[in-house]
Amino acid sequence: MDPLARKALQRLLKSAEKHQAGVAVRRPSLTGSALAEYRALRSLKAKEDFEAVMAFAQAEGAIETLRPRHDPHGLIERIELVDLTKLASILGQVPYADRVQAARAALAEYAAEHPVLLDVLSDWEKLKRVRGTAPDDASDWIEACAAIAYCRAQVELGAAETPVRDASARLFRDSKRIEALVPCLDVLLVGNLGEDARIEVEVLQELGLYREPQPSRLAGNIVVRRERGAFPLDRPYAGLHPTTVLGLGSMPRQVLTIENQTTFHVWARQHCDSDILCLYTAGMPSPAWQAMYMRLLGELPANTPVLHWGDIDEGGFRIAAFLGRCASKAGHTLQAHRMRPADIPEPLRRIAPERTLERMVKFANEAGWHELAQELAAAKLVAEQEG
Repeated sequence: MDPLARKALQRLLKSAEKHQAGVAVRRPSLTGSALAEYRALRSLKAKEDFEAVMAFAQAEGAIETLRPRHDPHGLIERIELVDLTKLASILGQVPYADRVQAARAALAEYAAEHPVLLDVLSDWEKLKRVRGTAPDDASDWIEACAAIAYCRAQVELGAAETPVRDASARLFRDSKRIEALVPCLDVLLVGNLGEDARIEVEVLQELGLYREPQPSRLAGNIVVRRERGAFPLDRPYAGLHPTTVLGLGSMPRQVLTIENQTTFHVWARQHCDSDILCLYTAGMPSPAWQAMYMRLLGELPANTPVLHWGDIDEGGFRIAAFLGRCASKAGHTLQAHRMRPADIPEPLRRIAPERTLERMVKFANEAGWHELAQELAAAKLVAEQEG
């Protein structure tokens, strides 16, 4: 096919797909500047080659070409779309809407477990890419679902931590495949397209995967039982592998978890000599961290306060809901620490998008913080813990 003619028809197809998706109002056609290159051709043969392609496309029922009324043999003035499917066929392409439908069929069985896939498909229908993916990348999302199922099954079998490339090689026979799926994994785990992308290590640790194992950080003047003895935590904090933390050698006055690293370090410097046990969650905790947390909570008296301090945003309350379930299983009720809207200085408040607010309220209720959920719904704000 003549390259210039192909370029013009592809432009028309793209315009037609935008119109079909509802993101463009104008009916798809080529006029003026879109035909400027054709009209500027100096070679008669080049013009004839272009027009021959258009004549064929018109004969196939894909387009209609319009020339000046007073000069039926003059240069083409306008090309209008007649049939999108026929135009795509001439170009050797599958119409975008058909590719979305194929993706919808491929992802249907996974949407029950991961409803956010319906939002992915909805964005694709509007010609939006999701974390760099389009309908032709549906297999990436299917493999991401498989990776999540595999990792959760491994955790159930007792493998709380697995090198990411070992897991990837076993599952996909490609040691780097899971790392390539991190953008999809992030969306599936969070369950919302509106959240900011997390760094790779946070996504992997939620699945119990790691490139390099990270120690858990604990602070406070508390004795912790470990595999080789019971020792007070170092000042300002201690970094310990979570599987080596067996229990408590002294009873803390309360237990506090902190989501963000900066806040944890500030707290540790100020309170490392107190009888409060503080644990850094590093975002959403890993399965190994969760097991350590459950062991520690399991040794506390029932009346020991257990608190959490995180971001006032969707991710922060999602983590809180997770920790609330852990605390409940260990016989405790998780309390919020400085996470009420009233705790946030006015200059640090940002308006929460409606979808984000809905999920914040949902996760606050799941954490058992029903009064706080009502306050969030009324305040309609988000704020970062570091503030």
